[in-house]
Amino acid sequence: MGFMLFQHIASGAETVLCAFCMAAFFRPYMAGRKNRLQKTIAVFLVYGTVYVAGEAVSISGWLCMVIVILLLMAGSRWLCMERKQVFLYGILFFCTRDMGRLITESLYYLFNGKIVQGLDNENMIYRNVAAGYSVFMILRIILLSAMLLFLSKKLKKGPPELHTKELCYLCLTPVVGIMFGNIIFRLLFTVKENVFFSLYDQYPAFIGLVPLIAALFYAGMMVTVASWQEMVGLQEEKKKYFVEQQQLAAIRERIGEVEQFYDGIRRMKHEMKNHLTNIKGLAGSGSYEEMEQYIARMDESMDVFEMSVRTGNAVTDVIVNDKQKAAEKQGIRFRSDFVYPASDRYNAYDIAIIVNNLLQNALEACGRMASGEKYISLSGIRKNRFFLISVKNSFDGEVVFDKSTNLPVSTKAPDVPGGPAPLHGIGLSNVRREAAKYLGNVDIKVKKNEFSVTVLLQERSNHE
Repeated sequence: MGFMLFQHIASGAETVLCAFCMAAFFRPYMAGRKNRLQKTIAVFLVYGTVYVAGEAVSISGWLCMVIVILLLMAGSRWLCMERKQVFLYGILFFCTRDMGRLITESLYYLFNGKIVQGLDNENMIYRNVAAGYSVFMILRIILLSAMLLFLSKKLKKGPPELHTKELCYLCLTPVVGIMFGNIIFRLLFTVKENVFFSLYDQYPAFIGLVPLIAALFYAGMMVTVASWQEMVGLQEEKKKYFVEQQQLAAIRERIGEVEQFYDGIRRMKHEMKNHLTNIKGLAGSGSYEEMEQYIARMDESMDVFEMSVRTGNAVTDVIVNDKQKAAEKQGIRFRSDFVYPASDRYNAYDIAIIVNNLLQNALEACGRMASGEKYISLSGIRKNRFFLISVKNSFDGEVVFDKSTNLPVSTKAPDVPGGPAPLHGIGLSNVRREAAKYLGNVDIKVKKNEFSVTVLLQERSNHE
């Protein structure tokens, strides 16, 4: 009776420790910092409650696993996770748990046979078995924690939208592993016609074969996750390259328009003699009212070619003036102290991509504000071999940072309901990549309702 009581207590303790492991495994993938502790505790309670209740009413382990995953999927919105992500991480956790148990089970079988060998005292046998079970239960939890830690490092951060094909690809190996584990656990110890059978006694080769297969399932799961992460990374790079090329094409197009404006200004200069002759004629005839109207029309035609902000470079002139006009249309106060660095060691298009992305993000953040003062401040200062670009803007809302990139996560909804998320949020990663060309860095600060991004660039004598 004492040994049976110990078994129940040990089983409950193992359930609690596994629940803690699952909660810790899910925690990094919960978006946002708000109520993260409560969400982690909720995952812990779901696992612990289902398995303790299952032990009490003799529900099979695989059914408890299904119930846990379904409950977590039902609360995925509150957990700030996609349902497909919850399903995937649940399957990965249970596969890892079962593979860890299979590996330690074979070791426990070998160890358990030795600790009771030669003992005649029944109490000593029970005591040694209990001690051995406790040691291997702790070893099992340590192994599970280590396996989950390595798996988390491979997972890093999945995309916000997990497609069905990707989910099937990722779940294939762990689902087969879970099925294999359930079959082996059912065959390990069986009773037939009041005779006890052990799989390891019947087939001693399984002592080494089962943990080997379990390790291979875990390795296969890790390889699948790693290849998926590599595929996701390539897709992200493709998106970033596509966005950058679009930006460059737009900048070149706007520069062409500006060149046409300057051609218009040159034509206006050539026509100025005719205008002066007309004005002299109107003045000589005393038609002062008509002369004022004529001069007013000339003034309006000249305003079309006027750029209110001059940065010292045609490319950045286009960007800053375009963003200033966009800000004025939205009622956003815009201030610029940007001066292009007088050095041929900076590429104008690289600087333009940085400025364009920073100002575009600032415009979008101000545009989402429901109330309060809206403002954007741009500055660009050169100090010796360094060039400092800074953009500050007002914003309204919580900023969530991605742990893997240390960049803010986009809060924008998909352009089409139910469709993929837009390419927003790539801007700052583009800025970081451009800064890396100049051995630079990107610093992001959030203070009250002000969002600030500072980009430090360094001249490079061998820059192409």
